[in-house]
This record gives sequence, C-alpha cells and structure tokens, in this order.
Amino acid sequence: MLATLLAQASTGGTTSGMLALIIFIIGIALVFDFLNGFHDAANSIATVVSTRVLTPFQAVAWAAFFNFIAAFLFGTKVAGTIGKDLINPNFVDVYVVFGGLLGAIIWNIITWLLALPTSSSHALVSGIAGAAIAKGGVGVILWPGWIPLLLFIVLSPAIGFILGSINMVVVSWLFRRATPHRVDRLFRRLQLVSAAVYSLGHGGNDAQKTMGIILLLLTAAGHSNWALSNHRIFWHDHNVALWVILSCHAAIALGTMFGGWRIVKTMGSGITRLAPVGGFCAETAAASTIILATRWGIPISTTHAITGSILGVGTTKGVRSVRWIWGERIVTAWILTLPCSAFMAALAYLLIHSIIQPLMGG
Repeated sequence: MLATLLAQASTGGTTSGMLALIIFIIGIALVFDFLNGFHDAANSIATVVSTRVLTPFQAVAWAAFFNFIAAFLFGTKVAGTIGKDLINPNFVDVYVVFGGLLGAIIWNIITWLLALPTSSSHALVSGIAGAAIAKGGVGVILWPGWIPLLLFIVLSPAIGFILGSINMVVVSWLFRRATPHRVDRLFRRLQLVSAAVYSLGHGGNDAQKTMGIILLLLTAAGHSNWALSNHRIFWHDHNVALWVILSCHAAIALGTMFGGWRIVKTMGSGITRLAPVGGFCAETAAASTIILATRWGIPISTTHAITGSILGVGTTKGVRSVRWIWGERIVTAWILTLPCSAFMAALAYLLIHSIIQPLMGG
C-alpha cells in the first residue's frame, strides 16, 4: 500500500503534492515511533541492566525483539481510541496531525536531553489535541474519550506501585528461608521472563498509538481505505492494515535497539537500587498494568507504570531507600507534558498552516 502511495505521488500536480505530504507525515509518525522506543527503552531495560542480569546491548536486543512480536499478540483497540475517540474528526486534517507530531517530538527530545522519563504517549495525544484546538477551539475535544486516559495518568503509577509492593512482600515471604545466593540466582533467570513480558506490553500499547495517528491522518486525507483492512492475526481480529501494524512495531523496536542511555541511569539506579528479585517484581507489576490497559483499549504511559512499580518495590525496603527527589522531578515532568506538548503542537500547526497549507492549495 505504501508503494501505491509512492507511485501516485510521482504523477505530478497538486494531488501528487498532497500525497507526497501524506507520505512525509507517515514518515514523521514512524520517526516519532522510533523516538518512542528510543525514549522508553530505559523503561524496558533499566532494571535488567541495573541488576546486571544482561549487558546493555543484550538487554536492548531482548526488549526490541519482544517489542516487535507484540504485533502478533495484541489487538488494535488502543489504535482505535487514538484514531476515533479523542478528537472530533471533522476538525482533523493532515496539518493538524503534522503539527501534533512535531509538538510531541520536540517535547520528547527536550525531556531526553534532561534525562527525564516522561510519557511519549501523553506527549502524542496532547500534541494532536493542541494542534486541533489551534484550528477549531476547545470544542474539538471529545471529552468522554479522554476520561479513561486522564484517569490512568494517576491510576497507572498507583496500580504499578501497589502491585510492585505486593509482589515484593509476597516474594519475600515465600523465599524467607532461602539463602540470598539462591534467591539471586533464581531471579536473575526469572527477570529475563519479566523483562520480556514488560517489553511485550510496552510494544503492544505504544506502537498502537502511532497506528492510530496514521489512521487519523489517512482518514482526514480521505484515504482511510489505505489504513483499514479486516484480517485475523492468531486470535485477534484487526481492522488496521497489516503494513501499518508491522511498520509501527518495527519502528518502535528499532528505537529500543538504539536505546535511551541517559534515562537508563535514572530509571535503573536513580530512584532506588534494585536486586534481581526487585527488578522481577517491578517489571511484573508494570507489565500487568500495561497489558490490562491495552486489553481495555486505553492508551497509557508505560513510563508511569514502571516508575510507580519501581517506587513500590523500593518502599518495601523502607521509605528512606527511595530517592524521592527523582520521583518529584518525574511527576513535575508528567504535569508539564500535557500543556507543553499541546502548546508546542499549536505553534507548529500555526506555522504549518501559514507556510505549507497555501502551497498545497487549501
């Protein structure tokens, strides 16, 4: 299908110019997906690296593999939420999508430079919202679709915190008579499993957000048939075209491969120091939170989930064992993500609207 788009874009004229712009924006969306994996690689590998179960290269390869195969294990409910339930489609055009993506990418780069593990997901949805508001006002927002998303800004770290604490308490009780050496050796192996499951959840939820943006873009451009296709992968029925699913998962997996090393240090040892048993408990808690939300079609922040889980595990060793200053910095960054991404996207949309849209003849 992408080859069809490229062929049509080479025929000349205003229509071909618009098609070329659509292809370019799809490329930008995949760049965002790559940066999502790059930015959130720390979430997937921080605990397994900090506990020295795997080397950094082994860890990113492990996480990237499971990011990709998540394409075959989850449905596309999250993509549907992004594509249909957040913004009134009558006010979405290719320029709104373009502006939203640019705003999200700029915010991701800024927070990466500051080594803050913020939410790429919330940067994306607030970026699209900011660009849409710049075009049509606050009335473009479909508030019922935002309610679960906004609730999970609080719920995902809270659930992760509770599950991480419970996991650590239960495991500590079950292995209370085991020697530290035996526990360490066992959970070094089990942490490979928990890191894999977490990476599956991460890929399954986050790659779908870019799928939803591509669906939103092609629908706004009047080419929804290029992004929609009814088919079945294993036990899941999909209505998103296979080329969209595979390209999004490939992009996020490549991003994970290159990794976000600046953030790994924060997530792996900046919040609290983890042993393999703690890494296992944190990853399992975060994976459970993410997979549950994915099943419900809720686009959540995987960063929120893993950070809450790490904090939960850390507090079982005592409140003083957690460096709460990092928690405060991360929460501050979370609070800033929605308005800052929306503001940057609104500015990007206005710039695009004044420069590019006249060239396209509309």
